[in-house]
Amino acid sequence: MIGPDGNQLGIKPLPEALGLARELELDLVEVADKATPPVCRIMDYGKYRYEAAQKAKESRRKSTNVVVKEMKYRPKIGHGDFDTKTKKVEKFLGEGHKVKVTIMFRGREMQHPELGRRILDQVATHVGHVGRVEIFPKQDGRNMTMVLAPDKKAQAAAAADKKKSEEEQRKSRAAADAVSVNGADRGAEIVVEVPADEPA
Repeated sequence: MIGPDGNQLGIKPLPEALGLARELELDLVEVADKATPPVCRIMDYGKYRYEAAQKAKESRRKSTNVVVKEMKYRPKIGHGDFDTKTKKVEKFLGEGHKVKVTIMFRGREMQHPELGRRILDQVATHVGHVGRVEIFPKQDGRNMTMVLAPDKKAQAAAAADKKKSEEEQRKSRAAADAVSVNGADRGAEIVVEVPADEPA
């Protein structure tokens, strides 16, 4: 038997153990029924259950719920459709989702898997600043699939590059504005003198 403070109280008969628990106004809980003799502990069972529920809730809150989105392409996809779908893939990766990219083959297209591979490589290149290839392209029946995962390092680097380029653009605009203002001032100072004997 184990006391409420965690100390061993030795082997006690059940009536005596129950009596000790009642004196302390606590519960007698069997914690190891397979042991010989079984191990019991004096504790506040309601408090124990509450703390266990809180720990479980905290661990659920810390775990991330990863959703796998899917985007389907065809081997003969047009430029406009490719750009639209790839922007959507980029958005999903930016939101922290994994993306399964599927190339769907029909009929004789199955004879040219390199077309699907080329599209998958293009998608991976276009979204390289927000994601990375987690599962490389593989043929699965009439489909070829690849899984992309968000890449926090690449996203941070892309954000830093974007901020740097915006700062450079702001500086160049400020310099251009300063030049145009100075030029306007000089233009205002130009005076044209017309001789009095000639008509203006």
